[in-house]
Order: sequence, then C-alpha cells, then structure tokens
Amino acid sequence: MFEDSNNDGILDFNDLHWLGSDDPKISYSFNLGLSWNNFDFSAVFQGAGKRTIFRAQDNNWTVPMRGVYYNATDQSVGNTWSPEHQDARYPTYTNNGTINNYNYTASSWTAEDGAYLRLKNVTLGYNVPAQLLNSAKLINSCRLYVTGLSLAMTSCLDLDPLDQLADGNIWKSSDDFKYFANNFYGWTRDFTHIYNDAPHSDLRSDLIIPLNSTNAFSHGNNSITNSDGNYTGNYNNIRRTNLLLKNAAAYTGNETIDQYVGEAHFFRAYCHFELVQLFGDVIIVKEVMDINSPEMNQSRNDRGDVIDFIIQDIRDAAAKLPEIAPENGRINKYTAYAFLSRVALYEGTWQKFRGNETRGKDLLDIAADAAKEVILNGGYELFKPAALSDMAYKYLFTLEDAQSTPLAGLAKSNNKEYIFYRRHDNDLSRPNINITHGSVSNAFLINRKLVNMYLCNDGLPVEKSTKFQAYANMTSEFQNRDNRMKNCFLQNDEKYWINDAGCCRIDWKGMDGEDAKNALTCTANHGSGYQNRKWGTEREVIDYYEGYDFPIIRYAEVLLNYAEAVFERDGSISNADLDLSLNLVRSRVNPEMPGLSNELVNNNGLNMRTEIRRERTIELYFEGFRIDDLKRWKTAETEMPQDILGIKWTGTEFETSWGTESARAKNAEGCLIMESGRTWSEKNYLLPLPTDQLQLNPSLGQNPNWAVN
Repeated sequence: MFEDSNNDGILDFNDLHWLGSDDPKISYSFNLGLSWNNFDFSAVFQGAGKRTIFRAQDNNWTVPMRGVYYNATDQSVGNTWSPEHQDARYPTYTNNGTINNYNYTASSWTAEDGAYLRLKNVTLGYNVPAQLLNSAKLINSCRLYVTGLSLAMTSCLDLDPLDQLADGNIWKSSDDFKYFANNFYGWTRDFTHIYNDAPHSDLRSDLIIPLNSTNAFSHGNNSITNSDGNYTGNYNNIRRTNLLLKNAAAYTGNETIDQYVGEAHFFRAYCHFELVQLFGDVIIVKEVMDINSPEMNQSRNDRGDVIDFIIQDIRDAAAKLPEIAPENGRINKYTAYAFLSRVALYEGTWQKFRGNETRGKDLLDIAADAAKEVILNGGYELFKPAALSDMAYKYLFTLEDAQSTPLAGLAKSNNKEYIFYRRHDNDLSRPNINITHGSVSNAFLINRKLVNMYLCNDGLPVEKSTKFQAYANMTSEFQNRDNRMKNCFLQNDEKYWINDAGCCRIDWKGMDGEDAKNALTCTANHGSGYQNRKWGTEREVIDYYEGYDFPIIRYAEVLLNYAEAVFERDGSISNADLDLSLNLVRSRVNPEMPGLSNELVNNNGLNMRTEIRRERTIELYFEGFRIDDLKRWKTAETEMPQDILGIKWTGTEFETSWGTESARAKNAEGCLIMESGRTWSEKNYLLPLPTDQLQLNPSLGQNPNWAVN
C-alpha cells in the first residue's frame, strides 16, 4: 500500500509498503482417529498460515458509495471519514473517481489475514454387533456412520466451494442434471483471464506488457509457489463433472439427459486440457475421488495419455450433444469439434517441434478433420455486416443488444461467429471488469513487433512491400496496411469515443453528426506510442456494465486451426485449402488484399509457415493465445527474451513532439526500449507444481529444472 511515510505530501513509490502475499508461507494438515467398543471417530484437519488476502474492487463492501450505482452499506452510516472524524472505520462518501481510486486499491483496509484452520472431514461410525445381524439373518456386517466436510475455523472466506447436490433425493429428473451442469459454464475463460495476469493472457507473452510493472512470467523470472488455484481449481471442477457422470449412469428417468452428459464430458476434457497446457504430465481423474482415494497418491500420467483421454472425452461429448444447442450459450456438437481442433493442433505441434513427428502428424490429422467438420457442417460464419465495411472486426468485440455499432438494430443474434462464449449483459451477468477503460488508449504497452506484423494492403510484409510508408511522421506506418491494424489501434490525432458521458457516441454518425461533439483525440506521445482500441465500446455505459460476450472459441480460430493443421501435417497447403480457411479471415475487412497463396509466397521470397503464424497472431491478438502458441511452436526461447519496443523515435516526428523520451534507452534503430533484460529457459515451458501439492503427494514429482534451490 502507499502511505506518506516521508511526509512530502506526495504518494509515490518511495511510500510503498508491503502488505503481504496471497501465497501461504505455511501449509499443513494432520489427522486423528479414536475407537471405543463398536464406535470409531476420525478427523482430517488442513490449514494455511502467514497469508494475506486482498479484497479486490469487486467486493463493494470495502468502499461505501463507490459509485452512484452502488448502495452504501448500512453499517457505514455515521462512521465514515471526515476531517473531524479521522479515525472512522469507513472511507468518506463520494463518487469522485480520483478519491475512490485510492479507496479500492490495495491498503490495510482491503487486506485481510488469510490464515485458516479447517476440519476438512469428520466421521463418526458405529459397527452393528455381529450377534444382532446374525439374529436378523439378513446381512453379515453393517456400519452406520455420519460424516461432514469442510468445517472451518478461519478468518479466510475463500475456501474451496462444495458440491451442493449430493447423492440423496436429487438426480431424479433431467432438470437436476441441467441445474448442476449450468455451473460448468462458469469455469471458462473470460475477460478477467485476458486483462489480468492469468495463464493465457497476452500480458505473459511478447505482444503486450503491463503499463507500470513487470510481469514475472513474461520476464522469465516466475518462481515456485506454495499453492496454485489453476491446479486445485481444475481438479475440483473435474470432480464435479465426474459426479454428474456417476449419477447419470444410475439415472432411470424418462427425460433425456444427453445434453448434460455431453457437457460433463466436454468440461472434463476442458479442465484436463488446462492442466496439460500449464503443467504437462498430470493425473487423469475419471471417478469421483475422496480424500482417501488411492488415486490421490499416484504419480502423474504421461501427457500423451492425458491428451488421448481428452480427445476421447470430446468425442463422447460430440456423440451426446445436439447439432443445435437447446439454449443460447450452451454447447453443441460443433462446439466439441471446434475444441477438438484446438486441442489436437496444440498437442500436434507441441510434439512435432519436440522431435515426435509421427505422433504430431496423427494429432494434426485429427485437428484438420475436426476443423473441417465445423467448416462444412457447423453453420457458422464470420461477422462482417456490409454496412460496417472495413471496421467489422472492431465492432465484433463490442456487440451488445443495445446499439453498439453504427448499424442500428444490430444485436448479438446477428453474430454467427462465436461458437463457444461467456454470455454477459448489463444487468444479470456483468463481466465484473472495467473493459473499456482497461483497454482503450494507453492501458498497457504494445510491442512494436506486433504492429510490424500487420501486412501492407498488397499482401506483403513491411520489409518487402513498396506500399509501406515507413516512420517519418506519427501516422505514416498506418498507411496502406491491413485494415485490422486500424481496428485494433488508434492513430495519433484520430477521433474516437469511449463509454463515459460526454465522451461517447450520440447519433452514431461519426464526425458527420452529433458524435463530433463528444469525440476525443488520440495523442500517441505516451506509453509505447501505440494505443489500443480493441474491446473498447463507444456507447455510453457505466464502467463494469459493458454487456458484450467473451469468445472462448470463435469461427475465425477454427479456420486458422484448419490451415495450420493441414500445413504442419503435410508440409504444404493448397490454394484451395487456404481459400477455404485462412483467406476468409484475411479478407473480412480486407476485400482488396491479395489472399495468401503459394504463388504469393514463392514469388516474393516468403515463408508459408511464417505467414500462417502471422495471420493467427494478428487475428487473435488480445484474446489469450500468443503465449500458448509460442510454447507449442517451441519458439518462446527466441521470441520472449527480445526487448519490448515502442515507436521509432529517432529521426521521426516523435523526436520533436515527444521530447520527454529523449532520455529513454533506444535500440540501434532509434526505437524506444520499454523493457529489457527479459529471459526464457527450458523450464518456463511448463509451470512448476505448487509445493503444497508436492507435500500432499510426493509421487507427483516436480517439473524439469524447477528444483528448489
């Protein structure tokens, strides 16, 4: 937290105080057992110590009157800060963002002691005397018992959630299975996973970095943690899918439960794949396990076996799921095939670029076939309303049922591109993250490497195209480029809108209408000099209330999966296959740009693999793919250690308009160096297993080169 400890009247990094870490410094467990006559008693305790929890900004109890749309807590009345009442428990009532920005960032007010001890399992049993059973002549032995789970003695409220549906009088109707399966949809990626420091976020890659801090994973200096919610959370979720499948096997009702059985197989595969991507070899869990299950102490399965299990689970899901989902947001048969194309492409290239060509080719064949099934039969299409012209890509990501594009009447139902997505709306299912202000303009630092990837409109890279206008002025590099570049980035002096009153669209006519009154002007002389606009809405809507959906799998990815799988499987790809897939993505907002073809590659000294990867990188920018792609291609050791660069400053208009950067380090080309000293080693391809899991099950073993010093 910040405290003006040097009494200079300024809060800066000289006033930074360490509050603690969410990683427990102490993790422990113990058990005990007693028996007397025919009675027995056992208990398992588990706990953690020296842990600090940050109650983040979504916990609104911390800040009364945080915004005009939040109610103040009753207990704060008469007990808020004022000059006369400086020892009050609660911050002052205000919706002034300047003040509230301090109120809901880390401080001793939002930090809590997270140490806890919980009675995780307790059982009291009674063995019925044999003489009573013999006289009844019914059974040989009988034990009656009562058990309880996770009774907590703790100051921490963040214990793992429990399954509320047990094996009693539920699981009798299809609705029981439906309501249980509804919970699976909350496990997927969402806006929080790309905006925050999450495993798949581009912030952990070479494309973007945080504005005012260094990302440990991106920089290559992350360390072994005491615990990891990515590990335990996925296994908790797998247990829930297995619980549904277990009860489905005993279901005798007349209503079909195929949809929900298919969903259980799908999400079990989804969670196992998350584990493989992060940790490599992991334990396959097919049954509902308890704390005493022998599987809890087994060694990890080889990643190849886990992938085979995942593929079978996805195929089992596809066999149960309908071609058309029964409700918006639910998965269908083609969602399973789309996900299969992702899984098989990931592992196929992982194996290929680590020397296992045969295994890689088999998996790439699966990926290509699965993607083609979606392409030919899924009924999906790229979002490209003619009225949105070359800006359709931008508005795809901010589409709401309220007017959110210049085309009136366009709603989410017009989007046939999202195959699997997290549904959001302004009221019942908000994304719970400040999307627009967290992305537009100078929200993070964009690497020049990414910007240089965008082709010129003749289909050639900047280093080969005669259409490239170089860097003399602050907008010249934007000229004659792939139109996705202007869909994703703001140019200097460009007019734009955000979600704030007075800064939003009015009549959706742009600079030819009332919108001009509210237009902001981009100034590129801050950050890295490149300003993001992807994910930012232009309509007036309160922060955190943006209602657009988050795409987990969209049709564009499937098209790109197909092109890459075919090329990597065969070592080549036909123009017909490129036109069936990748070129549809390229031409969405670039109808005049030449498509990728073997002739274009051969005549201009290009490399087909490089061009396929280029297309994937720019199309899926800021959606959580880049770091996974670098890992599976095994190019992270080359790409990740490179400096993060900003605009070319020396010898350009920036040199005179942005003089404050004269002292910043620059490379030989005269480009701003935003971050240097980045590293990457072989161990970084997988995360380390957390120490608490190794203590609970030493048979797991640590990932290569992650030995504790």
